[in-house]
Amino acid sequence: MLSIAGSDPSGGAGIQADLKSIAALGGYGMAAITALTAQNTRGVRDVHVPPAGFLRQQLDAISDDITIDAVKIGMLGNAEVIDTVRSWLEKVRPAVVVLDPVMVATSGDRLLEESAEAALRTLLPLADLITPNLAELAILVAAPRAHSWATALEQGKRLAAATGATILVKGGHLDGGACPDALVNAGGLLSRPVVEVAGDRIPTRNSHGTGCSLSSAMATAQARLGDWEASLREVKPWLAGALQASGLLEVGSGSGPINHFHHFHQPEAGGKPVGGAPVPAESAAGDPAAQSAAAELTGKDFAATLRRAAAPDLDAIYRLEFIRGLAAGTLAEDQFAYYLAQDAIYLNGYSRALARASALAPTEAAQLFWARSAQQCLEVESELHRTWLSTRTVERTLGPVTKSYVDHLLAASAAGSYAVLVAAVLPCFWLYAEVGQTLHAQFLAAGAPEAHPYAEWLRTYADEDFAQATREAIAMAGEAGSKASADEQAAMLQAFRHSCRFELDFFDAPRLHA
Repeated sequence: MLSIAGSDPSGGAGIQADLKSIAALGGYGMAAITALTAQNTRGVRDVHVPPAGFLRQQLDAISDDITIDAVKIGMLGNAEVIDTVRSWLEKVRPAVVVLDPVMVATSGDRLLEESAEAALRTLLPLADLITPNLAELAILVAAPRAHSWATALEQGKRLAAATGATILVKGGHLDGGACPDALVNAGGLLSRPVVEVAGDRIPTRNSHGTGCSLSSAMATAQARLGDWEASLREVKPWLAGALQASGLLEVGSGSGPINHFHHFHQPEAGGKPVGGAPVPAESAAGDPAAQSAAAELTGKDFAATLRRAAAPDLDAIYRLEFIRGLAAGTLAEDQFAYYLAQDAIYLNGYSRALARASALAPTEAAQLFWARSAQQCLEVESELHRTWLSTRTVERTLGPVTKSYVDHLLAASAAGSYAVLVAAVLPCFWLYAEVGQTLHAQFLAAGAPEAHPYAEWLRTYADEDFAQATREAIAMAGEAGSKASADEQAAMLQAFRHSCRFELDFFDAPRLHA
């Protein structure tokens, strides 16, 4: 994830907010700095724009070496900078481009030279998503600022028609208790021309960097999900939580920053909540209350907690077009081929995570189990993919969901916690086994027709060996959870939930790819 934006030395907006948002949504953040600001929570004091030629060197250095899955563009400053970014975009053509047309800050400070507005308009058609605040939206459509939701939507429609991009119309600056957002597109790229997502206004004075954070989070989610509506429905609750928990940070005397990492467990240090950082598993080691709470959980209890956490994503999996088509045998072959090709790539990374679990395992039995699972992952499951794929021409490029899922597992591997890693790898056992058994039962109920094009896959993932391995993996995760501290249990649950969502996204990726 590449952010092209200005720097905020107080850490709440610009590049700093973008990198926090990207990390919070599971991406790897990179940054090319367009401008240096002197600002804090009370306002912007000065802006310095370095030479545009140096910005181009930053951009070229990144794109010459690193695959960029998505770009977020924020503060650009002047026409020369805008022209530099536009020419680079035309050369590189990133798959996802989110443009936050930073012109006017919430504080009212002007952040773009008026002479540069014409240049900015030439950049808009290169964006996939544009995220103006209401003041910026009004400038871009040459109209008075909207004071009603209906007027804001109408202006969003006009900008979508003029640019061909999807517009995120934000209701945060309107009066009242409601805070809706809407995706607007006149070109048929959404399921309907206007997709509204309702929300409540969060009573807080800490909104510094909200627009930066939202746009970079949307870019990150879109790179993984490939669906703007799904991205907004994931990002909006995260942002609401970040606003709700913003007071914990106690940064500055003006409009403080949001709490980007609110969704990680936050322990107490000296009686005062600590906001904004993932908690290491050892942080509660000296907390008797946390140890006592952890000790009360048995392995079965913690496994049941994980199962409840998986329920929404498992239900959503069964509703997917891919799964329904797979069960009925009506799934398009190109979608199944894409799925298997991505699965073959995924299994290679998954086997490394399993091998790492073996290295971290506390007992010889656990070491052997995870090592055998890593071996079988490559030798048995992958064989089906190689056999089926070898007779067909299939695109084998690493997909965005596959990459994000494997990156998530490798990040869990690198964290050094056996319990968290086991929680992260468990959904690929558990959800796969449940889905496979359900589809196989439907296959048998239909008479196990030999003409079913995916019969071999259905039989493979419903066999008893895989079911037994799944039971062992669940038991080991439950045991690890029962012995973990409260902080580590929270980290396990977070890792497990992320993997469950990736399982859902993985099954839906063939439809989005098609």
